[in-house]
Amino acid sequence: MPIATVNPANGETLRTYEAMGEEEVERRLQLAEATFRTYRTTAFDERARLMHRAAGLLEADQEEIGRVITTEMGKPVRQARAEAAKCAKAMRWYADHAAELLADEEPAASDVKDSGASRALVRHRPLGPVLAVMPWNFPLWQVIRFAAPALMAGNVGLLKHASNVPQTALYLEDLFHRAGFPEGCFQTLLIGSAAVDDVLRDERVRAATLTGSEPAGRAVASTAGEMIKKTVLELGGSDPFVVMPSADVDRAAEVAVTARTQNAGQSCIAAKRFIVHTDVYDAFVERFTAGMRALRVGDPMDEETEVGPLSSEQGVNDLVELVDDAVRGGASVLCGGERPDGPGWYYPPTVLAGVTRAMRIHREEAFGPVATLYRAADLDEAVLIANDTDFGLSSNVWTRDDGDVDRFVRDLEAGGVYVNGMTASHPAFPFGGVKRSGYGRELSGQGIREFCNITTVWHGA
Repeated sequence: MPIATVNPANGETLRTYEAMGEEEVERRLQLAEATFRTYRTTAFDERARLMHRAAGLLEADQEEIGRVITTEMGKPVRQARAEAAKCAKAMRWYADHAAELLADEEPAASDVKDSGASRALVRHRPLGPVLAVMPWNFPLWQVIRFAAPALMAGNVGLLKHASNVPQTALYLEDLFHRAGFPEGCFQTLLIGSAAVDDVLRDERVRAATLTGSEPAGRAVASTAGEMIKKTVLELGGSDPFVVMPSADVDRAAEVAVTARTQNAGQSCIAAKRFIVHTDVYDAFVERFTAGMRALRVGDPMDEETEVGPLSSEQGVNDLVELVDDAVRGGASVLCGGERPDGPGWYYPPTVLAGVTRAMRIHREEAFGPVATLYRAADLDEAVLIANDTDFGLSSNVWTRDDGDVDRFVRDLEAGGVYVNGMTASHPAFPFGGVKRSGYGRELSGQGIREFCNITTVWHGA
């Protein structure tokens, strides 16, 4: 794939970039290693000062960078500005909490004595240059939720961003430079996917994080395993959205529309499979389908647009194949389901009923505004359907029954259970999944400690 800005609203190539050659990549690796040697010794107060400054600059830039994001990957401009604001919030959160999250830990005095020590502690030290392989769907947020904790921990970052968001990638390097971070603290590598393996194998790169597809995750994990390097992977998702009889059905249906179509449904944590108890199935489906049908699809630069184009023609083709396969297998299209004529990579909000295990869309992630409906006879069947997937990123449960909540929290195979609300990431809460959705955690204290050398310090008596 060429490194280029291609407007998804009309398919026009606006700008192309030459991939960095071996000499430039080597220069940047050398700089990252040299910068780490000194940056790792900076105080938390200094790192926090720089991070707060970067957050302020990002807030000031949100209109400009929002339009860049919209141009590069099609996100409605209001959502793009909100993404920038969310990033600034996370940067400030880590600036304010990193020292506390990484403070020395002291074991119980009895354990220290039993070990024969006069004193012992656990210290969190940075690892070094961390490679981030990031996707296009949240081109700021996916990077910042890695970069903010990594830099606050004393690491330095190397970003290999998706090839269709090069302007956003270069903006991020410039942002940290303007904020005053030492040169080499955060660098963008404009390289293709084929060049990632060589960078990851370089001894100066100490760890890697990837958000993306299963094949990309397998490739990075395989190389990192061979080189014995730490990785964090956030891969696909096919999150369940379960509605039980005690739920506020009107509210559940309203939130379900947003949960399925935010960012045109191009989100790993978007609700994709809607599992509804038979007692409220008809009422929910009527409201949900009406809400999906009423969404405004159009020019992502229009402030009133709710669903913009998909990021690529291939993304549309993938959805067409999944929907057509489901229809051939007997699924009913309650709304949408047909690619519109005209320029741009658009696909309408679509609802499918009668989905079965034999259909591809039951097994594969639909990365776009297509929802699948399932009828559950009881709580047991709802749990079985929800877990009948290779993915396990997050989940949504709508019920006012505490017994239901306890059961879902106990039995759902996912990295998160959101009760009476939609999945959303927040810097204070760990984020990540199980099964083929990956491993490790981003955000919160767990996220900042993923790329730390957790060091036992023991003093003899």
